[in-house]
Amino acid sequence: MYSKLIFSIKDAMVRFKEIPVFQNLSLNIHQGRRIALIGKNGAGKSTIMNVISGIISLDEGVKWEEPGTTVGYLGQEFQYNEIETVFEYIFSNISGEERELHQYKVDIIADALDLEVKKNMGMLSGGQLRRAGIARALVEEPDILLLDEPTNHLDLNVINWLEQYLNHYRGSLLCISHDKKFLENITNQVFWLDRGKLKVSPRGFKFFDDWSAMLLDQEARELKRRKQIVAEEVVWASRGVKARVKRNINRLNKVKEMREKLKADESSYRQATKKFTIEPIKDFDSNSKVIAEFYNVHKAFKENGKPLRILNGFNFRIKRGDRIGIIGRNGSGKTTFLKLILKEMKVDRGSIKIHRNMEFSYFDQNRIDLKPIDTLKHFMIPNGGDYIDVRGKMRHIYGYLKDFMFDPSVSLESVSTLSGGQKNRLKLAKILANPKSCLILDEPTNDLDMETLDMIEEILIGYEGTLLLVSHDRDFLDQTVTKILSFEGDGNIEECVGGYSDYLSQKMSKNRVVYKNKEERSLNFELKDKTEEIERKSRKKLTYKLEFELKNLPTKIQAKEKEISSFTKKLSDPNFYKNDTDAFIAMTKELENAKADLENYETRWLELESKRVLEEYN
Repeated sequence: MYSKLIFSIKDAMVRFKEIPVFQNLSLNIHQGRRIALIGKNGAGKSTIMNVISGIISLDEGVKWEEPGTTVGYLGQEFQYNEIETVFEYIFSNISGEERELHQYKVDIIADALDLEVKKNMGMLSGGQLRRAGIARALVEEPDILLLDEPTNHLDLNVINWLEQYLNHYRGSLLCISHDKKFLENITNQVFWLDRGKLKVSPRGFKFFDDWSAMLLDQEARELKRRKQIVAEEVVWASRGVKARVKRNINRLNKVKEMREKLKADESSYRQATKKFTIEPIKDFDSNSKVIAEFYNVHKAFKENGKPLRILNGFNFRIKRGDRIGIIGRNGSGKTTFLKLILKEMKVDRGSIKIHRNMEFSYFDQNRIDLKPIDTLKHFMIPNGGDYIDVRGKMRHIYGYLKDFMFDPSVSLESVSTLSGGQKNRLKLAKILANPKSCLILDEPTNDLDMETLDMIEEILIGYEGTLLLVSHDRDFLDQTVTKILSFEGDGNIEECVGGYSDYLSQKMSKNRVVYKNKEERSLNFELKDKTEEIERKSRKKLTYKLEFELKNLPTKIQAKEKEISSFTKKLSDPNFYKNDTDAFIAMTKELENAKADLENYETRWLELESKRVLEEYN
């Protein structure tokens, strides 16, 4: 049962350059709902947020909100004064007595987001600006919080903290994001903008794929049914209309209308379900198994007069065909690591050997090779012409750009007219036309929509060279890499075989000490002492409440894992469903809930453990 209605739009239409972005659109936001707003680029997602926030007005339709309802909006871009401090910016929408009520929140949120509140806004990096925008939106605590791509340029620690914060947020939430794992963890409802219509799922994004596939299957069956009806009508019409009977003429006109409508709807369906087919990128010739080797490498910088260690006696081999995901806090050294491989930086001590025949394709997150005055076509084909070599096959530039969701009409427009996501797509299009034997991608997922992410995933899955990928997108990492390098800070780097989920499990197991019997307890006595020493240190840093929670989370995780194992074993019995269908369905739901609980426990543990370690370093 839904809670109190606080906002609604009915029969809405908004035009852009006289063309409707959407029309006859209705939506309701209830108190406490946590909504994922999904749709392709250009579907009107940001327009809906601008309508809710009052930035733009409806051309047609009715907008209603509960009197006194407040709305906060974090857009992809926002205005700020370069000379104002971070503290002043966060407080810029709060005045009077409310400032005193909210001041303590500024300290808590700014600390969690690693923001220096006395720093001027003009001195912040892109990621820091994003965190400042998030801080301002959260401090206001509006009744409806609108978030447009909130995880862009954030590292995983901040994303984990933001998830926890939003899961305890008392207001309603509407979020646009390409980060599937983020949406899975924070939402309990979905608004899907599909071809101008808003479809609503009463469950969160975790169930979106199954739900949307079901709707598309229903649409396919309905189109098939209509096609049969139209075919029967066409057979009737082909026999000729006897005499000029008015009802027959009307029926014939109706057949024509049905055919045209069916043709348009089938085209719309094909466009909505269109899948790009990308040939595997392979056939890299190399006789060497090891393409790069780090030997006792040291690298450090000075930051505010203090040494910042990036690598500390680092030893590592990159083998041909490795697929390595690189994660870590902002400033921990991920980009420096890549530049050492590319020989754009030198080590302080030690050595790095790169195979002499190794070639690299590099995607830098700052996109320095994109010149604003260049057209898309000139950037792709700097020597002129209409065709581009795509892995040995000549493709017309318009057709190739269309693969990356660029309309041919924009090919002659300048790069300066593109959004951040479009610029990323353009760079990826050029790199993936002829990728070298090692792909180095530094935060390629920022600003990309889900359709583009799915396409890039498919390309990378079919890529048979060596892949080094820096990303904060957990689902993207799970789909594309087989090894994780985690930059933990102060020159410490952890390795893990598998994707991000495997890394998370490894982090959990390191903190989990389970004794099965007295002999094992004796053998692990030294390890227990070290664990207790770590716990004693954490008590000095964490509050008692957080310390208690951190200490008990491994026990909860272990119990939940046993519960999941028990459910899985019972459900694998082929006779269970036959003997008791209702019990089988009920246990399936219990298993889903248990998995969700386990993921929440693991995420919470990682957040608290990261906080403990960070404070210990400080």
